[in-house]
Formats: sequence, C-alpha cells, structure tokens
Amino acid sequence: MTNSNDSPAMRVEELEKKFSIPVLSPQLSPSQVVTHRAVVIWAGVAVLIALAVVRSAIATRNDGFTVDEPWHIVAGVSYVSTGSFALNPEHPPLVKLFAGLSQGHSLKMPPLRRLADKPDERNFVESVVYLDNDPVRVQARARLGMFVFNVLLLLFLAVAVSRAVNPLAAVCVMLFLAIDPTIAAHLPVVMTDLSVGLLSVTAALLVVHALLDGRKLDALLASLALGLTLGAKHSGLVTLVALLVYSALAVLLPYRSIRAASRARTAAIAIGIILGAWLVLWSLYGFRYSETHSGEEAFNRPLALKIADIRSPIARGGLRLLAAGHLLPRSYIWGLADTIRAAFERSIPVNFFGRSYSPKDVPVYYFPVELVAKLPLGLLALAIAGLVLLLRRRVPFEWQVPLLGLILLASVWLIALTRSVPYAGIRHALALLVIAALLGGLAVAAAVQSSSRTAKAAVALVLLVAIVSAVPRARPWEYFNEAFGGPDKGYLRFGDESVDVGQRTLDFIHYYRQNINPSEETPYLQYKTGPSQVEWMQSLGVHVRSVRAGSDIEQEDISGTFFVGSLGVMRDWRGSAFQKATPAGRIGNLLIYRGSFHMPWMRLDALLVRVQRDLFSAQPNAEDAERSLQKVLASAPETLNAYPIYGFLAKAQMGNVMLLRGDREGAKHFYESAISLTQSEPARQSLQAQIARVSNADTLSNIPPLRFGGE
Repeated sequence: MTNSNDSPAMRVEELEKKFSIPVLSPQLSPSQVVTHRAVVIWAGVAVLIALAVVRSAIATRNDGFTVDEPWHIVAGVSYVSTGSFALNPEHPPLVKLFAGLSQGHSLKMPPLRRLADKPDERNFVESVVYLDNDPVRVQARARLGMFVFNVLLLLFLAVAVSRAVNPLAAVCVMLFLAIDPTIAAHLPVVMTDLSVGLLSVTAALLVVHALLDGRKLDALLASLALGLTLGAKHSGLVTLVALLVYSALAVLLPYRSIRAASRARTAAIAIGIILGAWLVLWSLYGFRYSETHSGEEAFNRPLALKIADIRSPIARGGLRLLAAGHLLPRSYIWGLADTIRAAFERSIPVNFFGRSYSPKDVPVYYFPVELVAKLPLGLLALAIAGLVLLLRRRVPFEWQVPLLGLILLASVWLIALTRSVPYAGIRHALALLVIAALLGGLAVAAAVQSSSRTAKAAVALVLLVAIVSAVPRARPWEYFNEAFGGPDKGYLRFGDESVDVGQRTLDFIHYYRQNINPSEETPYLQYKTGPSQVEWMQSLGVHVRSVRAGSDIEQEDISGTFFVGSLGVMRDWRGSAFQKATPAGRIGNLLIYRGSFHMPWMRLDALLVRVQRDLFSAQPNAEDAERSLQKVLASAPETLNAYPIYGFLAKAQMGNVMLLRGDREGAKHFYESAISLTQSEPARQSLQAQIARVSNADTLSNIPPLRFGGE
C-alpha cells in the first residue's frame, strides 16, 4: 500500500513550502517541479547580477584609476608573462592574475629592473601605465576583466547561499548586492577588497555547511573558497581565524546540530578543508617558495629588513618562523609583513564627524557607524530586520546555524578592524557589508514566504526606498545615506578612503578642457596624482602644479585655482586653509577653490617629494636631495616652528644623504638631531635602531636609507 505522505501532491506541497515559488502546473511531476524552480531561481540570480554590472558600468563610467590600480595591473601582467611574483608582493596574486590575463599581450612593459623600495616601485608601475601605454585603453580592458571576475565571485556566493541556507535566499542576497552602491563602486576596479569580502562570506557558508552536512563536495568547495580568500588579500587570514574558532566549537560543543555525525569526523573534515585551502594558496604561486624562478630574492626591499620594520616582536618572530620553515610562499610572507605594518602600525589620521583622530584614538564604533552610513536606509532596515529575525529564531532551523556562523565571522572581523588603522574606511570592511546582505536577504526571503501581505508590502516599500536613494547616483564610491548628509555632505563627517581614492582625474581633465584657459593660469592640483600621471596630463595639454609631482612652488602665500580632494581638506592640518572657505565648484568629492591662501607647507612638501624621489630610486642622487633639504632647513624659523614635522623630516632625510655618502658620523649626527624633533615613539624607535645599525656595521653600503611617509 502506498503511503499517502509520499504522494506526488504532498511532495509538491512540501516543495512549495520550501522554495516559496508557486507551481505553474499541478500536472508536473516532483522532479519537474524541482527543475522548474531551479531554472527560475538561477535565472533570477543571473538577471540580478547582470543588472548590477550594467548599473555599475553606467555609474562609474567617468571614474579614472584608483591610486593602486596601476600597481595591481602591471604586477598581474608581470606574473602572467614572466612567472615572477617580485612586483607588488604586498597583495596575494589572485586578483592581479586575473587583471594580467585581461590585458593579454596589449600592455607594453619594460624588463623589471632592480627597484629601490616602494616609492621607486610605485613610480615604475605608474610610468608603465601612463607613459609607456594608453591608460584609457588599459583601464577599459581592466574594467572588463574585473566585471567578469566579480560576476564569477557573485555566482560562487549564490551557490554557497543556496547550499547552506536556501535557494530563494540566494536570489534575495543578489538583489541586496545589486542595489548597494558600494558594491557597484568596487565591481570594476582592480583592487582586492571586494574579492576578499565576497570570498570570506562564501568560505564561511561553505565551511559551516560542510561541517554540518559532512559531504565531500561541500568540503571541496569550502577548501576552494577558503584558499581563494587567502589568495585574494592578506586580511583573508581574519576569515581563517574565525573559521578555526567555529571548527573548534563544532568539534568540542555537545550540539550535534552544528557538526557532522561524530566529533572525529568533524575534526577530519575541518583539517581537510584547511589543508586544501593551503594547497589552493600555494597553487596561485605555482607551488614555488621563491618569487623568482632562479630563487634569487628580488623584492623592492629585502624580506629580512621588511620583517625588521615591524615593531611587534611577536609578529616579527612569527614571520621569521614562517620564512625559515618555508610554510608559505616568500612573496606571501613579505606581503604579510607589509600588511601588519600598514594595517596596525602606520600613523594616518582620519576625520570622524569633524574631528581628526590619530589611529590609536579612533572610537571603537568607527567601522559600525561607517557601515551604517554607507548602506542605503532601505537596505539598512532590511539588514536589521534580518538580524532581529535570526536572534528571535523566527527563521527555519536549517538557516540558523550558517547565519550564526556569519555572526561569528562578523565579530572576528570587527575585532580586527577596531585594532587596525582605519584609513581605508569601508573598503577594508566589505566582508561586513556582504554579511549585512545575507541578513537583508533573509528578511526579504522571510517576507516572500510569509502569508502576511503587510510583510510583503513593507519589504517592497523599503526596497523601493533603497533603489530610489542609491541606484540613480553617479559616482557610487562617494555615496552616503541621507541620515549622514547624503553624497553631497557625507565627506564632511568621514575622512578616509570611503570618500575618495583618486578616481576623479578623468573628471578633472574634462573640467580643465571646458573651463580653464591654460594661457591665463596653471591651477594647483592637490590630489592623488603622481609624477607620471601629471606628465601624461601635460601630454594631453592639461598643465597643473602638483605637490605629489614635486612641482616648483616657492611662495608661502599662494593665489590661484586649487583642485583639492575632500579627503585632503578634512583629514589633517594641511587642509586647514580650505576648511573655512567655500568651494567655488565641485567635481564629485574633488573640490574647487579660488583665492589667496597661506600655505607654507606646500613648498616644503614639494621639496620633500623631490627628496623622496632622489633618494629612493634605482640611482639615488644624494647631491640633489641635499640641495632640496637645505632649502627646507633654511625656511623661516616661524615656519619650521609652526610645522615641526618638516624640520624632523629634513634632519632624518639628511641622515639618509650622509648614509649614502658613506659618512658614518654625519649620518649619526642628523639621525640624532631628528630624534629631538619628534614626539612619535615609533619614529624615535626607528631612528634609534638605524643609529645602532650605522654605529655597528663594518660598511654602510648594505644599510638602506630609513623610510618615512605613508609607504
């Protein structure tokens, strides 16, 4: 006798309840119903991803390169064409490999020469993009490649959501991400932040599902996702830590609901996933420890010195252990050392609601507030609703474990972010945004499955509000929601790279051609444009004076037209001359000022940029550097007293000049003089360590100059 509970009618009813998609014909068999629902769901995912790409392409069509894209593109081409990972080792290769493949053989690149630290490397890659090639064509190829790459990552995330949570939730998550402007801003750029955010959440879902379900396919997918996460950005290690914690809980806690059949099997699955991820990471480096085929070290700064730059003895010891044991590729270890220094030991101020904070003083709620500010209010409401549903257990039980795993992931990311230097803003916290999308998708899915018309209408309304607020906006990188002043005023409350990261160069060129007569004036461009970029603009007939390019600036009281990034106005004291002035115009967050301003620091900055260029190049020029430094030190006493940082930098760099000349006593004298001019304990420690090296070394030729600045 046939059990009535197994009848086709009952099976169809169960499938309807599970997937919440109506059956078009009651005559369909259960297998046909499943096939039909799968087609509908994945068609929906594909359409939403396609709409996200189209929206992003339109909204970002006037954006130029971010400051780091030329670096990543040239490095990727080098990886693909030579198999060497010496260039740009501070990031793992995943994104750069794809960017290199997208250029094909079109990018002309000279042989990689010996590079003298990061400033020289930046000048090299920018020269390749802006002077040896057509940057507009390079960007067009790169954008197309990154759209393809990020579409694949979004599909991978949809697969993870479908397997770990629910197929309908995958559609709802893609809807959330298609609306969000920060995602739209990152889709076409050759940077590592979006990839590590998407892959972190994908890996977390798949690891949790593999431990819960115990199937080989899920374990293999989890290994792949976690390995790609580590290969996208060094902050993927934060995700690894979170998943190690979850795996330990799955093994040790008595709840069978979060693990496979036995503790031993769960532990074996977890270990297998981690080992698989480790192999995936090694595969991205061609299973080779050294960055070159010959085995010779070819970084812009030796690994031993890179590790020695780190102040934390625990971090230094750990990195030396990794290098001694060849546990990770040498390029990855170099990049990890750079990441530790950049993320935790740099001293870059940020503006937060009109106040400038040093990294150690930034409030712990900085990143949560920034996430709230960058999300459209409608999407924020959905994310909060999803969190409430989860905490109140108003969601199906099979959804709870993976979503709680994401809450653990978010907690570990927040701990890491609150201990880091927040100069990059939301782009370093994109994993949190993707987790918010999961929670928002949960709320949408719950409303769709609900029998309440009120719930469905409420979700439809907040989605409409989000679409109206976010989708029509050009320049989505600059988006802030209405509660924080919107795109027009959000920059007044935040001074980090969530506001701007150098994309307005093409907009500036267009404005210059339309509004500036070069025969009448040469404007000042205080923006993230290096020497090669300025030279490229000059070849187009766009003439500017730029501090970052080391332009000649002799006056302290300067009159003219100034194009200033809002980040430069709000973040530190250099923008104080403009903070009380009213912009005469605006190109996104590139502000235009006209008038006379007292800015003695511009001349000093331009001189020190030249010093940096002269000292940190393939062929250092100590004589030119000394001439520039003498001009700084000969500045009026009231200027040096008002801006003591310049006296400190001039003395320290003069120590570098003496070092290059082999003058031991001269180097020690100037380094010691610089110590008395700074209150920064890290700077004092660096100078004292350099003095010890100079004092004890048999020869000075092997001691590199002491670095200062953001690199």
